[in-house]
Amino acid sequence: MSTIKKAAALAVVTGLGLATLTACGSDDGDSGSSGSGSKTVTLVSHSSFAVSKDVLKEFEKESGYRVKILKSGDAGEAVKKAVLVKGNPQGDVFFGVDNTLLSLALDNDLFTPYEAKGLDRVPDEVQLDQDEHRVTPIDTGEICVNYDKKYFADKKLAPPSTFDDLIKPEYKNLLVTENAATSSPGLGFLLGTAAQYGDDGWQDYWKKLSANGVKVVDGWDQAYNEEFSGSAGGKQANGDRPLVVSYASSPPAEVHFAEPQPKEAPTGVATGTCFQQTEFAGLLSGAKNEAGGKALLDFLISKKFQEDMPLNMFVNPVVKDAKLPEVFTEFGAQADDAQTMDPQKIADNREAWTKSWQSLVLK
Repeated sequence: MSTIKKAAALAVVTGLGLATLTACGSDDGDSGSSGSGSKTVTLVSHSSFAVSKDVLKEFEKESGYRVKILKSGDAGEAVKKAVLVKGNPQGDVFFGVDNTLLSLALDNDLFTPYEAKGLDRVPDEVQLDQDEHRVTPIDTGEICVNYDKKYFADKKLAPPSTFDDLIKPEYKNLLVTENAATSSPGLGFLLGTAAQYGDDGWQDYWKKLSANGVKVVDGWDQAYNEEFSGSAGGKQANGDRPLVVSYASSPPAEVHFAEPQPKEAPTGVATGTCFQQTEFAGLLSGAKNEAGGKALLDFLISKKFQEDMPLNMFVNPVVKDAKLPEVFTEFGAQADDAQTMDPQKIADNREAWTKSWQSLVLK
């Protein structure tokens, strides 16, 4: 499988860094900018947004809108760029702000309230802005440590399963993670440890993890495809770390893109290291095509899009009536006890925790 294809499918977020804004969309219809009365609606997103062409075409045919997609690097950078141009946005809808950065978007009034059609099919627990509906939940997933099954089998060593395991001597110099200051999975992993060990305990944990040889790189693509030994799409000659912070959906992706498909996923998930992630979309304040933006938000939680999403972005649908593909149910990990954190607590502590983390780990 190609590294590029895997990165698009697996990475809900890649490493932060200023990216050139790129555009894509269908070839039919009005190619102009979206605006009042325009038949073009523009979606601003991180680089991992993907949808099947036939599903997008069906929406365009039914709605009468042509969809233009602007991809702006990873989620963290995309959110920050959207904040910089708030009130004069580059599009109508933003997709890809997650619960780790939600407060940044809401505190900066990035979105106009809109209650999407079909929201009653979305569980209350992921509707984190339920009173105002400034954002609509689109997908969920878990940030977790993944492991290379072959490495641990060859070493006759049991893979780790919990946060506590990662600081044990037998796992010294085996883990690579993303920078919490520049990457959403890296931040999610930090928040998972804060949820696990509390305000007073997570720093001590990271001191021990640092002493145990954790390696930190800028983003997911570098961690998974270059440093991790278990990535089928990565630079395996260079990958010597059998533990990596990735997603619970990474094993199904490994199976789905492999040719021929293996009977068992080559990677596993340490389910005691997971942090729950939810991604949202919202109608951008100052959107030139509000009507088209609202129609697009309705589409994003439609059953058609929700069932198409897993094999394109390797995340879980949020609507109750969407079915998961078999590769998810057969090879996906069940992280039933994934750590969570109240969005307000994230908002209150994210910046201070990130700075403390940097002083502890990036020496």
